[in-house]
Amino acid sequence: MQEIGHWINGKMVAGTSGRFADVMNPATGEVQARVALATLAELDAAIADAAKAQVQWAATNPQRRARVMMAFGALINQNMDKLAELVAREHGKTIPDAKGDVQRGLEVIEVCMGAPAFLKGEMTDNAGPGIDIYSMRQALGVVAGITPFNFPAMIPLWKMGPALACGNAMILKPSERVPSTSLLLAQLLKEAGLPDGVLQVINGDKEIVDGILDHETIQGVGFVGSTPIAQYIYGRAAANGKRAQCFGGAKNHMIIMPDADMDKAADALIGAGFGAAGERCMAISVAVPVGDKTADALIERLIPRIEKLKVGPYTAGDDVDFGPVITKASKDRINGLIASGVEQGAKLVVDGRGLKIQGYENGFFCGPSLFDNVTRDMDIYKQEIFGPVLSQVRTKSYEEALNLVIDNEYGNGTAIFTADGDTARDFASRVNVGMVGINFPIPVPLSYYSFGGWKKSAFGDLNQYGPDAFRFYTKTKTVTARWFSGIKDGASLNFKALD
Repeated sequence: MQEIGHWINGKMVAGTSGRFADVMNPATGEVQARVALATLAELDAAIADAAKAQVQWAATNPQRRARVMMAFGALINQNMDKLAELVAREHGKTIPDAKGDVQRGLEVIEVCMGAPAFLKGEMTDNAGPGIDIYSMRQALGVVAGITPFNFPAMIPLWKMGPALACGNAMILKPSERVPSTSLLLAQLLKEAGLPDGVLQVINGDKEIVDGILDHETIQGVGFVGSTPIAQYIYGRAAANGKRAQCFGGAKNHMIIMPDADMDKAADALIGAGFGAAGERCMAISVAVPVGDKTADALIERLIPRIEKLKVGPYTAGDDVDFGPVITKASKDRINGLIASGVEQGAKLVVDGRGLKIQGYENGFFCGPSLFDNVTRDMDIYKQEIFGPVLSQVRTKSYEEALNLVIDNEYGNGTAIFTADGDTARDFASRVNVGMVGINFPIPVPLSYYSFGGWKKSAFGDLNQYGPDAFRFYTKTKTVTARWFSGIKDGASLNFKALD
């Protein structure tokens, strides 16, 4: 049985705790490896070494740090197939989807190649007699990233890229369910020229998370996961004086207006609702057609598309649309929510339960499910299912549909499909959601913008990647400098303007 350790000071090391977590193969339901769970002593040592390495890394000029990002990006491209296979093997997603996972992370690294432009300060000369004022952006020091299972490459890259480009050292704690991708990325960063100790990958459970949150050397924490954990991490980090950006759950709606192209809307819902088995925080899980005629037309198009979807292991290649969910517990929870939808009066149009795949009978596969006549008081509407389940909530008017989105406690992403520019513009202006798509189902911004939700989907003032990431991972220092070039004045006890 393979045992997976940690990445410390530029090399793989075995764990010393004697505690391990199983790394499953979601397609077979079998344990494929064991990952070491670190002790607090191991974490303390890694943080101390990171703090030492960070001093010289921060003193390295931004252009040289950017060159490491350039080399890293090239190595990610060269190792795309290897990275995608690791993602697929531990997560279960298809190879094309796994490559997309890596690619969207790589795009953030590409933006980090331009880090010097983001790290410039400001200056005002002659702010007063012989006085100049200027600001500089400096690294926080040692920061931490705590990343989820559903994007084993993308989200670690979202965290490590900006943090390192800004001159910080990072303690990365990936999900113990998918540890291998982060370890390979760490090896590639070393090959790209990152000094040893600047990135430490520590595998662990809640004990290590709490150790990160309580450690006085850690200056900032980035997290992606469920809303309850995001709230917990944000609160504990803030109480300990740390910066925190914590991203939680979602319940993403897509409004379909009567004038929308129904075929395009149906195609969009298939990809956004069932891709990666629905294990995306930006998945569309609620279709909101306006008017019964629209709802009926949409259901008519969705059913045959859903019935044609192929579910299977990533090893089946291009013949598979999506794979298993991450654990048996996730599968059981999804099936339980489907049962609750039926009990609470929703119409189960397509039932994905009970799917069995020959040779993979013990895998964590959930077939695609479709509900109609879902109401906002049902559990399948209120909870983030995080599985291949799409719910249709019928509304009578645009205002009712809009208010459904506005009233939801989550605010990660939303979309509208319409041919009317006024409606689209009104929707984008009024909806209280962080990322909005117009005739675009998964509105994840490109890497030179920033990713972030509203309401209970995000905690903290700054978003992930893009300009906000460089603000989050740096602090501003402002210097007021005076040069006595023939200026004569005496001592003053008054607080006065510089001029």
